[in-house]
Amino acid sequence: MVRHEPGRGSEIVEHYLDQLFAGEAMQLMNMTLDFARPRIMPRIQPETIFEHLAREMVAHVPFVNNTVIVFVTDLPNMTVSITTEQVVRWGVTIEDIEQISRENLDGFAPELEVQVVESKEGGKAAILAEHDGYDAARLLLSGLYDRLAPQLGGDFYVATPARDMFIALSPGPDSFVKRLASRVQQDYKRLPYPITGEFFYVTRDGVAGRLNEPWAQQGEAA
Repeated sequence: MVRHEPGRGSEIVEHYLDQLFAGEAMQLMNMTLDFARPRIMPRIQPETIFEHLAREMVAHVPFVNNTVIVFVTDLPNMTVSITTEQVVRWGVTIEDIEQISRENLDGFAPELEVQVVESKEGGKAAILAEHDGYDAARLLLSGLYDRLAPQLGGDFYVATPARDMFIALSPGPDSFVKRLASRVQQDYKRLPYPITGEFFYVTRDGVAGRLNEPWAQQGEAA
């Protein structure tokens, strides 16, 4: 995508680069783990960030749908991206950072407001809109399935076209899913901080990728 749309590539990584290399961020690179621990949060980013950033310098874990999970330290006026150098200096592993970030995400806004709407086709959608920079990241919530499955009739899709969007939807009827898939593609192309135009598939066992068409056979769970 970045090769064919260089403007979009710059948009994808602009925010990440700004916060990774800003003067204020560089001054905070020496923060201790004790200080950072309660502030470490996850974010989902497209794999294309590594067309502009050295993969080995970014603290991250692979995810599905050609995305990765990166980590930031959330401060009152900014977020500071976590580097592999920091992880080494703290004496922990990337897996430790992921666990800390997911626990912090679970407690970040425990009383989430979920708006559930029913479509004319009979499908249902659940929308999370906290507008706190972590709407898409809530795909990683440990209790997401238990929270939304009863309202969506079991396993469900999630769309995160951009950082500040999260839409969960029932896997049918097909006309409803196709209509939402088209809208998600549009949002992915027009919104700032894009992530993916593909659907994720959420089950009790975890999150799987929905590559190509959203009603194709789901991929391996992550």
